This record gives sequence, C-alpha cells and structure tokens, in this order.
Amino acid sequence: MFDKVVRRASALAAAPALLVLPAALFALPHAVHAQGPVVPGRPPSTSPGPATQPRTAAAPMTPNIAAAPAGAATPDPEKARARTLMHQVIRLTNRERARNGCPRLGVDHELILASVAQSYYMARTRLFSHVWRDGSTFAMRAERAGYRAPAGENIAWGYPTAREVMDAWMASPGHRANILNCGAKSIGAAIVYAADGTPYYTQVFGWR
Repeated sequence: MFDKVVRRASALAAAPALLVLPAALFALPHAVHAQGPVVPGRPPSTSPGPATQPRTAAAPMTPNIAAAPAGAATPDPEKARARTLMHQVIRLTNRERARNGCPRLGVDHELILASVAQSYYMARTRLFSHVWRDGSTFAMRAERAGYRAPAGENIAWGYPTAREVMDAWMASPGHRANILNCGAKSIGAAIVYAADGTPYYTQVFGWR
C-alpha cells in the first residue's frame, strides 16, 4: 500500500497542471527567505473562473515520501516519524472541531495523496506557497489525485511537533477557518522532510 502511495504521489507531483478550475483560487506570495517557522495568513479568494493554462509543467519528481495512510509499512525512521505526525495532526484537527461543535472529519486516501504531493514539492523546492511554479493550485492537485470536491488547504513548515503547528494554525484566522469549517467532511495530511530535516506540513480538506 505504501509503495502505491509513493507511486501515485510521484505521478501527481510530476503531472502538468492541465485541469480547468471552476472554483475560486487561493494563493499566497512566494516565500523569499526562511528565517523560522511561518504560517502566513490566507488572502481573500480571487474571482471564480477557469484557471489559465500553465506555461510550463512541473519538474518530474521521484519523492522519498515521508507520509503514508494508516496501515502502511514504514521501515524508514523518517517516514515513521512523519506518519506519526500526520496522525497527530489529524487527531488534533478533529479535537479542535469537536470543541467548536463541528463534526469529525474522515480521513480520505486521495486527499492524503494531494497532501503528500504538496509537502514533497515544498520540501524539494523550498517554495512555501499554495501555488506551484507551474500554476497548480490545491484544487488542481486534489482533482489529479481523484478527489473532486476540495474545500481548502493549510500549509506550514519548521514546527517540530504537531501541537505547535496546530497552535499556529489555530492562531491564524484563515487557517482556523479551514479547520473549523463545519461543512467539510474529509481530510488528508502529510509531513515531508527537506534534505536538512525541516518538516513541511500540509492538510487538505474536502466537501465529501
């Protein structure tokens, strides 16, 4: 199962962004430096409409994926650590939702794939952004993974524990709104480590 996740996430990260996006796009400015953990606020959405055709495809990737769904074998210590963090992030997300009267999110395999692709891309390129250099958005990545109703995406980097990254997200109005979106029904999450050991976090929410 884990090998299947790696293969599918690799293909997702390498695939050109050719899908038309009928929903609103969410983008953050590219990070221009790295001076510590940062979770920027989420800006207002742009006007709904089709996404423009990207001029270049994403560079092919062969990730050493550091996340996997429940039940997958994780012989590599880094992958095991990331898998543990992934489950902690999901558990803490559902705990925050319960405290605020929102229903529990189910874990979706396709949203995990989309999350792995995003975290791997950030860890490999050190580009901290919801939008890839080829123009891919979280909605496009979710749809490429097979999920047709993405609701939102949270990203972060540098936090050593799941509790710390959750505290940062909950302190940010835009990220908190994603976590406490009571209409969302599913979640995927992933943590991938960069070459220097920096963790990159992603959680993607879905409407179904």
